[in-house]
Amino acid sequence: MSAIDDAPRPFGPARLWICLNGIIWRESLRFLHQRERFISALVRPLVWLFIFAAGFRQTLGVSIIPPYDTYVLYEVYITPGLMAMIQLFNGMQSSLSMVYDREMGSMRMLLVSPAPRWFLLTSKLIAGVAVSILQVYAFLAIAYFWDIEPPNWWNYLSVLPALMLSGLMMGAFGMLLSSLIKQLENFAGVMNFVIFPMFFASSALYPLWRVQQGSPWLALVCQANPFTYAVELTRFAFYGQIEPISLAVVLGCTIVFLASAIWAYDPGRGLLMRRGG
Repeated sequence: MSAIDDAPRPFGPARLWICLNGIIWRESLRFLHQRERFISALVRPLVWLFIFAAGFRQTLGVSIIPPYDTYVLYEVYITPGLMAMIQLFNGMQSSLSMVYDREMGSMRMLLVSPAPRWFLLTSKLIAGVAVSILQVYAFLAIAYFWDIEPPNWWNYLSVLPALMLSGLMMGAFGMLLSSLIKQLENFAGVMNFVIFPMFFASSALYPLWRVQQGSPWLALVCQANPFTYAVELTRFAFYGQIEPISLAVVLGCTIVFLASAIWAYDPGRGLLMRRGG
């Protein structure tokens, strides 16, 4: 009878909820103590919005393309792309913290807890997405005073599901990259080889029809870039619309990236075991 009483109880919904709250609270405290991370996350898109967009306004005006029903200024067009850029950088920075935690040993303590490994990784991913959404809305609050706003106030809410889904995709992709990198200094180099090509080879800064006119092969690269569909999903949602192809691609990539990351972090058969991590 005592052996049965001493047997570990399975993780029920209540324990999983406590675990999720603990991980989100830990990431929130880390974010609050790293004010430089918050400021740097806003500086990058604001530089593009206030400086580059002002210089390119006359040469890169955007014609009438969905979801816009009229001609728009360049800074209006790039705003959804800058929102997605915040999530891209945040997803990579969250993964960078995972590499740091793995080197310091705190990640090992997290992964050996009784909670399911897939739930721990997903919880950490959700915490990172929550932080990125706060950064995006802080950027939108500043952009509002620059006369950049959606047609209706409720579009600030309609874009939220798109931000959640695109943030999950970027975070899962970064988590997968973190499983491939053994040392912290190597991950910083990989970020430069991943972030900037994904950002510039997309529709974040210019529509794909302009890319097609200048370089057809680059247009194919942009169309194969998952970040392009995250940008378009955010762009249409910011105007209260759903782009079905972007939604399907982002959802499918999120499932593939997250499943691959969970597999890679499995010590029995993942990439960390093969690399001795």
